[in-house]
Amino acid sequence: MPPLPTGEPVWNLQFDENGQLTSPAQGDFLAQVAAAGVTDLFAFSHGWGASQDAASRLYGQMFPMIRNAAHGLPGLGKLGFAGIYWPALWFPPTPATPPAQAGAQQADTGAQVNLSAGTAALSGADIAAALRPGFADPAQADAITQIGQLIDEGESAVGSAESDDAKQQRLQQISQLVRSLMPPPPADGEYEDSGETALLLSNDPATDYQAAAGAFGTAAPAGAQQGIGDWFGQAINGAKDVLRVFSYNTMKARAGTVGRNGLGPLLAALHAQSPAVRVHLIGHSFGARLVSFALSGVGAPAGSPVASLLLLQGAFSHWSFAHAQDNPFGSPGALNAYADRVHGPLVATHTVYDWAVGVWYPKASFLAQQDTEAAVADRWGGMGADGFQAVKPAEDKSMPAQGGTGYGFAPGTFYRVDAASVINDTAGEPFSGAHSDIRKIPVAQLAAAAAAAHA
Repeated sequence: MPPLPTGEPVWNLQFDENGQLTSPAQGDFLAQVAAAGVTDLFAFSHGWGASQDAASRLYGQMFPMIRNAAHGLPGLGKLGFAGIYWPALWFPPTPATPPAQAGAQQADTGAQVNLSAGTAALSGADIAAALRPGFADPAQADAITQIGQLIDEGESAVGSAESDDAKQQRLQQISQLVRSLMPPPPADGEYEDSGETALLLSNDPATDYQAAAGAFGTAAPAGAQQGIGDWFGQAINGAKDVLRVFSYNTMKARAGTVGRNGLGPLLAALHAQSPAVRVHLIGHSFGARLVSFALSGVGAPAGSPVASLLLLQGAFSHWSFAHAQDNPFGSPGALNAYADRVHGPLVATHTVYDWAVGVWYPKASFLAQQDTEAAVADRWGGMGADGFQAVKPAEDKSMPAQGGTGYGFAPGTFYRVDAASVINDTAGEPFSGAHSDIRKIPVAQLAAAAAAAHA
């Protein structure tokens, strides 16, 4: 991107799915930051399904607003901006049924009356065409296409004379292909973020895919015969929901990889070359996980340039920074040991109008919830639903509708910011609600307030 109209430099940081910085060359980026005299660099990561153009539009809108909010604030010097680009997957829009009461949290795992993700309206080909560009490996891309074909063939077989054995075999083929595409198992301590793997690694897709359709409210195909063959219509539609869950899982894993292996080391190198530069990390949706996991790749606290962390409607576990006490997983969260890499405040927004994180995201872990002996209602909840959980010290704030920077943030404190007065526009977004309703001046002012509160 070109510099902002006000002259502040902007860098586009391109990462591949393994966290490799592909553009610009690391040395060039480090030299350019030093030459520009930047003291405060805002680094922003997009979330799910953001194409290059969509991410550019997001940054093009947010960076000038953040600049205006931050300009002249005490403690901030010359500003610079970096847009982070990474290959997030895209699941096609669906005609979901919004929650019955706008903003109501409905994160239970059973089927909801009149609540549907709308997945049944998509064909297997629709889903495959959307997911395929997210895989650089041709064999993986072909596997996605094959899954889509099997789903469409299965829909054609609903109500037909095809034997149950043949239908079972089709579901097994889908399941095996999904398993083959699964990212590596999470590292120790990341299990609070992997509840959906219980479904994706299912050994009984005929049963579990039907359960997935129930959890996501996916109806059997229109015109399907009622009676003994009903199970297959439910299961084949459930396979579509499984691909939605697969996209969640892949994006979360990929975001962590890019953050840990790519952005974190880049920031460490930046600090080594330009120790006076403060970095203010901002992430939206799965991009919030990316910038958070960068903390695990930045090295020791003394080598970290991170001066603030802002998670906008984070689509990852709200237990990720948790201490062992009060954590239902019985151990510290995956990022608990890395919070001290942030030398200022750690801030997370949440809103009841985010249906993607508050309603649908927890459903991806419904099988894991059923299999958990000590069930916890919000065990698989997301950051954008209620913010950091089981962290110390922590405070609750509210984002004023009129905006402002007077939050009184302090370094080393976790802040849960209720943004329902601002992040609340659900128009035209029956599935995600206000999940992406972040392009607003009060949100930019929040980023500036967090940045100005560095140690």
